[in-house]
Amino acid sequence: MKMMIYVSAAVHDPVIARVILDTDIEINVDRANIDATSGEIVLEVPADSCARVATAFERHGASVSILEHPIIRDDDECVHCGACINVCPVQVFSFNDDWIIAIDESKCIQCGTCVTACPHAALMVMSE
Repeated sequence: MKMMIYVSAAVHDPVIARVILDTDIEINVDRANIDATSGEIVLEVPADSCARVATAFERHGASVSILEHPIIRDDDECVHCGACINVCPVQVFSFNDDWIIAIDESKCIQCGTCVTACPHAALMVMSE
């Protein structure tokens, strides 16, 4: 399951390391954008451990959003042109046998590249 972790400059500890040590759960960092004032981290954790990991992050001062659907397609706007296929760095999108865009949400790292590339504004990344 994907989750988005938000940290502020007030969080000085190595939050991810602390949560791994506290929970003994393997966490995969899909994407991180951290600067001097805040950070946004997309993680993948085992679905059955999501609540425990979220609670641990919150205990260490981070905010957590579970990303049940990290990417949303507006089917009324999508023309299945394939622009998203060409730009996605983790191959979330593909054509199925009928040349319809298929989405593998489990791969999405919420980089937003597909959103920018979509000529019909049919895609958006979700924060919750």
